[in-house]
Amino acid sequence: MRVFLTHNPEDLDAYFGRALPQLESLTAGDGLNEVAVEVSVNPTSDDLSTADLIAASAGHDIIIAHRATPGHKQLFEQSPQLVAMFRTAVDISTIDVEAASAHGVLIAHADKSFVPSTAELALGLLLDTARNIASSTADYRSKVNPPQRPGRQLRGQVAGIIGCGAIGSYLARLLVAVGMDVVVCDPFLDVAPDGCRLVDFASLLKLSDVVFPLAQASPTTVDLIDAAALAAMKPGATLINVSRGELVNEPAVFAALESGHLGALGMDVGWAPDQRPSPELASHRRVVATPHLGGLTPENADAQALSAVEQVAAILAGEVPPRSVNADRAYRFDEFRKARC
Repeated sequence: MRVFLTHNPEDLDAYFGRALPQLESLTAGDGLNEVAVEVSVNPTSDDLSTADLIAASAGHDIIIAHRATPGHKQLFEQSPQLVAMFRTAVDISTIDVEAASAHGVLIAHADKSFVPSTAELALGLLLDTARNIASSTADYRSKVNPPQRPGRQLRGQVAGIIGCGAIGSYLARLLVAVGMDVVVCDPFLDVAPDGCRLVDFASLLKLSDVVFPLAQASPTTVDLIDAAALAAMKPGATLINVSRGELVNEPAVFAALESGHLGALGMDVGWAPDQRPSPELASHRRVVATPHLGGLTPENADAQALSAVEQVAAILAGEVPPRSVNADRAYRFDEFRKARC
């Protein structure tokens, strides 16, 4: 069974440094008819375009895709041997699942192991924007005595969470523990998490000193935080985005920072490639930014990589991999499985 990993060398080391030997050691069957896994990796130092991915993964049965690797229609049309694509992330919005299904290719995503790491980073960005930690550290490292920049106490302030799923509910508990008054807006939620209040979108923007957009990425949530939403926020409020770049309209945010209406921005995601913050916005004096590091902890990286190892092992065993999203239409996978059994 031939498996292709799309991760560039930096991400391969970060995410599969410990899991790769386990992937390469997978086998199935008895001694006479043993099937082993043959692993190939991204031959370049960059993220692969669709054309490059088609060429590099030719002849492979399974693609294990980094979050920066899209699954476009052309990939499934031009990869006749491909039976499955596993994305080492929960979000599969960059994969054309309909096109994959039309060509019988199984799609599956990773487990939600990133939740604590991402929520903790959101809290870290909030603390930094509130207490000027990064700017003071940068001054000291430049041999400059930093000014005593006044900060903001979080206890007693209002935090607004838009979209209270796995990350939002975990973050809510952290913010309540800090002493913040947490309000939540989520059309799919009937009851707010303990210690929180459920409000509508307009009320959340009006009430919150800090806003966390954590809604799922979809056509209806693109530019969720636009010029109108920013204008409805409290003067001097803080915006923290660790979810998806497309939730926030970056030109509108830049203008709000320039005018001073938006007091600060903490961002781990943005409009740059691989959902990273855009350099122009990230360099603004009122911004604290990290390069899409929300899930990049050893605990989460290992869990995401091992999630894919588990899925490959399932195929070796003739089983439907966990977290599959289109098993009922993956006829290539079914044919592959029946041929092996």
